[in-house]
Amino acid sequence: MAAAAETPLTGVAWAAAPEAAPAGWTVITVTVEGAPANLGKGFGHKGGGYLCVSGGGAQAAPGPVVTDVQVLSDRSPQPAGYTRAPEFPEPRTGVSRKKRVYVKLLQLDTAETAVFDIKLSSKSKALPHYMKIGEIGSFAIWCKKGPVLKSSPQPIPKPRTIAAGLKQLSLQHPDSDQKAAPLRFLKHFSLLFPAMDGVPFTLHPKFERKLSSGSNAILADLHVKSLADIEKEYNYAFVVERTAAARLPPSVC
Repeated sequence: MAAAAETPLTGVAWAAAPEAAPAGWTVITVTVEGAPANLGKGFGHKGGGYLCVSGGGAQAAPGPVVTDVQVLSDRSPQPAGYTRAPEFPEPRTGVSRKKRVYVKLLQLDTAETAVFDIKLSSKSKALPHYMKIGEIGSFAIWCKKGPVLKSSPQPIPKPRTIAAGLKQLSLQHPDSDQKAAPLRFLKHFSLLFPAMDGVPFTLHPKFERKLSSGSNAILADLHVKSLADIEKEYNYAFVVERTAAARLPPSVC
C-alpha cells in the first residue's frame, strides 16, 4: 500500500509483479484491509498485476503531475487530454484488457488540483477523504485529490517616499529668488555673515593673516554691512537661516 503522499503523484502504471516496477515507482501490494492487492486476471497476465505510482515524496519532482485518473472498460474511448497508463514490462501485442487506466498530466505550475495518493480496498469498503474512481476485479480503486500549493513569489519592496513632515524639515525656501540672493551678495564680500544676530562673523584667512601681522591697513576701505542693510539691498529676509538657527539646540547657539 502506498504511503500517504505529501506532494502530487507524477505517474500511475501497471506492474506485472512487484519486482517488475522500475526504480522510482512504488507498487501497491496490499489493500487498506491488509489483503494482497493482486488484481488477478483482469490485468492480462497469469500471475495477475499491480497498480504502482511514482512521485508523492516529501519534495515535489520537476515536470508534470497527475491531476486525474480514470478506470474505464476496454470498449470506452480514450478521454481527450488523457494518456494510457504504462505497463511494466511492455504488454504483449494483442493482449486483452477488461479494464484500462487513463491518466491526465499537467505541469505543476499550471495545475490547480492534483492526485496525491491511490489506495485499493474491497468493493464494500468506504474510504473517507478519498474518491472512488472505478473497480478492477474484486477491488475498488480510490484516489485522494487536493489543491496544488504553489510557492509565493518573493515580495518586491515598495519604493520609499519622503513623508510630508520630513519635507518640511528642508532648509530650502520655496522662493527661488531668495535661494539666489545669498549667492549674489557673497560674491561681493569676503566675510561669512552670521545666520542670526549675535553670532560673530568669521574673517577670510587673507584678512586674518594681515591682522595677525599687526597691520590693519587692509581694513581701511572695508565696509561691513549690517544685516538690515543686506536685507534692504538684496530683498532677502534670511528666512532659511533664521529657521535653521531656531532648530539648533541652545548649546550650539
